[in-house]
Amino acid sequence: MAGITHSAFRRLLADFGGYGGLFTEMLCGRWLLREPLEASPAVKRRPQEGTVFYQLMIGDPGLVPAIMDRLQSVQPTGVDLNCACPAPNIRAVGAGSELFEDPPRMEAILRAMRRHFDGPLTVKIRLGKSAGDWHARLLDRLRRIADCGADAVTLHPRFSDEKLRRRARHELFPELCAAASLPVIASGDIHGPEVIQARPEYFAGVAAVMVGRMAVVQPWVFRAWNGESLAPNPFEVWRRLLRYTLEDFAPGKAFYRVKAFTRYFARNFQFGHTLDAIAQGAPDLDTLCRRAEEFLARDPVLTCRPQVAGLS
Repeated sequence: MAGITHSAFRRLLADFGGYGGLFTEMLCGRWLLREPLEASPAVKRRPQEGTVFYQLMIGDPGLVPAIMDRLQSVQPTGVDLNCACPAPNIRAVGAGSELFEDPPRMEAILRAMRRHFDGPLTVKIRLGKSAGDWHARLLDRLRRIADCGADAVTLHPRFSDEKLRRRARHELFPELCAAASLPVIASGDIHGPEVIQARPEYFAGVAAVMVGRMAVVQPWVFRAWNGESLAPNPFEVWRRLLRYTLEDFAPGKAFYRVKAFTRYFARNFQFGHTLDAIAQGAPDLDTLCRRAEEFLARDPVLTCRPQVAGLS
């Protein structure tokens, strides 16, 4: 998740644990070639994070060898090629969901990644474009991804031209898991175990599940998913994220990261829109911190079931 799953946020997740692995935010391949990786908050990792996959945005097959060689310095557990992001600026450079629509170029990138990295290699996809025979195209891409040596595919069952307001089509997982010749990681609208418990037949064939937005709302979600009853102090969780972010980012950049996190975290409260407005309207980090701490110090009422609708 761009601007959120940086080193400070992953450190916060690691405090609670319970997950099988973490993914970085989507990292531009060209940017990786010039960034001091071990110092970059987007790239650096701490031992307590455990398994970390580095998600890459690559559009040019010719850059893959240099990108993969440079990435080795941070010893990624695995790498992930993003063929799912529908953002216009990502598609404009031939990456994300646009790469999904160009199978020869996607294959060239994946084969080059496989040649230069012998660890776990995954690919993030959506359903592709809704026009025409999307089903046949999707099956073709699944076959190509497997043929290129990928170890798993993360499938977000929305079309690339759909917003997150449209529901994820979980009912497609059984058929697509059966058709795929590699493990499928289910993604999209999976906010907690209750989603899987409601329709277990949809998820019976998946190898794993990926949680996104709810992990930002409640960084303890994975531990709670494993049956550990948690009631963390929201004030302390928010202040810890603030502290971690200031340790990894300069104040100017920390401001935008804390603002982005607070937008999600506000969903924990019955009147969270007030905290969200405080964060989004603050002109600087000092003002944001002062106003947010005033809100949190009042011991605001928590909501029983936080919702992620409208968050992107």
